[in-house]
Amino acid sequence: MNLMRQLAAWLRRRDPGLAATRRAGRTAVVMPSLFALCTQVFHAPAMATFAAFGAFAMLLLVEFPGPMVQRLRAHAALAVAWLVLVSLGTLAAGSVWTATAATIVVGLTVLFSGVVSSVLAGATTSLLLAFVLPVTTPAPLSQLPDRLAGVALAAGATMIAISLLWPRTPADPLSAPAARVCRAAADQLRTDADHFARRAGGPSFGACRARAQETEATAQELRRAFTATPYRPTGLSTGSRALVRLVDELTWLSSILAGAGPVAEVGPTGDPESSAVRRAAAAVLDLCAQMLEDPGCTPVRLRAGEEELRKALSALEGGAVSRLPTPDGAAGDGLYVDAFIESLDVSFRAQEVAFVVLQIAQNVEIVRAADQRGLPDRLFGREPGTLTGPLTSATERAAAHLEPHSVWLHNSIRGAIGLGIAVALADLTGVQHAFWVILGTLSVLRSNALNTGQNAFRALGGTVAGSILGAGLLQLLGSNNTTVLWILLPIAVLVAGIVPAAISFAAGQAAFTLTLVILFNLAQPAGWSVALFRVEDIALGCAVSLIVGVLFWPRGASAAVSRALADAYVDSARYLLGAVDYGVSCCRFGAATIGVPQEGRRAAAAARRLDDAFRTYLAERGPKAVPLDEMTALVTGVVGLRLSADGILELWRRSSDDQPPEDRAAAQKELLAMAERVLQWYESLADGIERGGSMPEPLASDRRNSARLVDAVRRDLRDEEGRATATSVRIIWTGDHLEAVRRLQFTLVPAASGRAPA
Repeated sequence: MNLMRQLAAWLRRRDPGLAATRRAGRTAVVMPSLFALCTQVFHAPAMATFAAFGAFAMLLLVEFPGPMVQRLRAHAALAVAWLVLVSLGTLAAGSVWTATAATIVVGLTVLFSGVVSSVLAGATTSLLLAFVLPVTTPAPLSQLPDRLAGVALAAGATMIAISLLWPRTPADPLSAPAARVCRAAADQLRTDADHFARRAGGPSFGACRARAQETEATAQELRRAFTATPYRPTGLSTGSRALVRLVDELTWLSSILAGAGPVAEVGPTGDPESSAVRRAAAAVLDLCAQMLEDPGCTPVRLRAGEEELRKALSALEGGAVSRLPTPDGAAGDGLYVDAFIESLDVSFRAQEVAFVVLQIAQNVEIVRAADQRGLPDRLFGREPGTLTGPLTSATERAAAHLEPHSVWLHNSIRGAIGLGIAVALADLTGVQHAFWVILGTLSVLRSNALNTGQNAFRALGGTVAGSILGAGLLQLLGSNNTTVLWILLPIAVLVAGIVPAAISFAAGQAAFTLTLVILFNLAQPAGWSVALFRVEDIALGCAVSLIVGVLFWPRGASAAVSRALADAYVDSARYLLGAVDYGVSCCRFGAATIGVPQEGRRAAAAARRLDDAFRTYLAERGPKAVPLDEMTALVTGVVGLRLSADGILELWRRSSDDQPPEDRAAAQKELLAMAERVLQWYESLADGIERGGSMPEPLASDRRNSARLVDAVRRDLRDEEGRATATSVRIIWTGDHLEAVRRLQFTLVPAASGRAPA
C-alpha cells in the first residue's frame, strides 16, 4: 500500500493532472481488447491492425478540450476523417510514386490545417497515422472493408472509453493566476482612486506603491506560470488562445498601472470622474476574476459592469473638458502648456486603464464562451462573438500563415517532405515494416535541426533498449508464450503511454518498441527478429528526419521568432499610424476612413504568427539565443503597441463633434507628425531585431511638438465662447497614447540589445 502511494505521488509530480496517465489507462484497456476481439473471435488480421492502431491514435495521441458533449462530437468527426484517410491511403498505395506524392499532399494539408483550430491541430498526429498506415502497407481493395471495420470499432470503443473510463475534468493552469492578477489590479485601482480623490484619511502614497508592487508581483507569477506551461501551437484551443492573450494584456495592464498611480507624495490633484472610472474598472476586474475562477459563471454581471465603465468614461471626458484651463497667454507659453497637459494627465491614465480593462473583460468572455460553440465553429476556429462565418474565419487564419516566414508553414512543408521521402525510401529499400520508418520520421522531426538530431539519438537509443528488452523477454518466455504475452500487452501499452511524459522521450521509444514486439508476436509469431527490424526501420526514419531538418529551415523558431517580432512591430506601428489618421479623419467634416480595418487585420495576423513562433520557441529544447525575460518583454511590447492603436480607435469612435475641417488643421498636422516619428522609430527597431544590428536610441520627449499641439488646440479647437471642446481633449489624449508608446522604447531597446532592462 505504501509503495502504491509513493508511485501515485511520483506520477502526480511527473504528470501534473495525470493527463498522460489517464490517456494511457484508457488505451491499455481498449487497444488490447479490440486486438483480441479481431484476432481471436473475428480472425481478421487486417481488422485487428487497424482497430489496434486506430484505438492507439484516437485515445493516446488526442486530447480534445471542452465539455464532454463537445469532445464526443470532435471524436466523431475524427472517426469520419480516419475513414476517409484510410480509404485514400489504400488507394494511393498502388505504386511508390502515387504513395509518395499523395503523402506529401496529404501531409502538407493535415499539418497546415492545424493553424485553423485546436480541434484540427490537436488531431494532427492521429490524422497522419490514419493515412500513412494504409499507404505503407499495400493491400488489394478487397481488404478495404476490413480496414474500415477496424477503424469503426476503434472509434466506437474510443467514444465509450472517454465517456466512462476516468472522465476528464476541464482545467487550465492559467485561470487561477490570471484571476489573482485581476484582483490585485482591482485593489490597486480602488486604492489609487481614493488617493486621487483626496478623501480624508485616505490611503497614503506608500499604500498606493505597495498595492502597485503587489500587482506587479502577481503579474510576474502569471508570466512564470505561462512560460512553465508546455504550450505548443498544436495544443491551443480558442479558449486557451484567449487566455494567452489575457496573459499579455494583464502584463501590459500591470505596467500601465505602475505609471498610472501617484508618482510622488504630493502629485497632481485628481478629479471625481477619474476616480469613478478607476472604481468601475476595479469592479469589472473583480467580475473577471469570478468568471475565471468559476467556469459556470454567466457573463450577465460582467457585461453590466462593462456598460457602467463605459458610462464612467463618457463622464470622464465631459469632466475633463470642463476643467481645462482658460487659454490665455501667448502662443507656446510654457506655463500654459504644462498646466494644460497636467490637467489631463490623471484623466488620461484613467481612460487608458479603462480601455485595457475592457479588452481584458472581452477576452474573459471569449474564454468562457469558447467551449459552448458548436462543432463547425470549433472545427474552423471561429471565435465567439465575431461577425464572420466559420469558413471565412478559417480562411483568414490560414491566410495569415501563407507567408514565407511563418513557422507553421515551415514546419508543415518540412514535415510533408520528410514523410514523402520516408515513404519512397521505405519502398525502394524493401524494408519489412515500412510503417515503422514513417513512425521514426514523424516522432523525431522537430522545428530545428538541433532538436531533430537530439531526438534522433534519443529515438535510436530508446529503440535499441526496447529491442533488447523485447528479445530478452521472448527468449525468457520460450515458444509457448502466448498467454503471458496477452497478459503483458496491456501493461506494456500503459507504460508506453505514461513514460514519455513522466520520464523521457527515449524511455517512451523503448516502451513503445516493447509494445510492438509483443503485438506483432501475438499477431504473427516472429520471435526476436521483429526487434531487429524495428531498430533498422527507426534508424532509417531518423536519418530522413536529420536530412530534412538540416536542409529545411535548420535554425527553427529561434530564427523565425526574430522575423516574426520585426513584422509584428512594423505592422503594429503602421496600425498605430492608421488609428491616428482615423482620428484626424474624424476631425474632418463628413470624412471616412478606409485603411484602418485592413491595417488592423494585418497587425492581428502578424501578432498571431508571432504568437505561434514564440510558443514554438518556448517549446524548443536547448539554449535560447535571447534570454526568456528579454524575449517576453519584446513580445509584450507588441501587445502594448497594438493596444495603444486600439485605444486611439475607440477614443475617436465615440466622437460626435463635426466642426468644419479648417478648424483642426494645425492639430491634425502635429498628431500625424508625432505618429510618423514613432512609426519610423519602430521600423528601425524591427530592422535591428531582424538583422541583428544596432538598435535605435529611444526618442526623446519632443516638448516643442507638445507645445505646438497644445497651441493648436488652444487656437483652433474652441467654441464660440472661447472654451475648449471635447475634440481638444481627444487630441491631447491621442498625443498621450503616442507618448506612452515612446516611453515603451526605453524598455524595448535594452531587451532587443540582449541586455536586461535597466
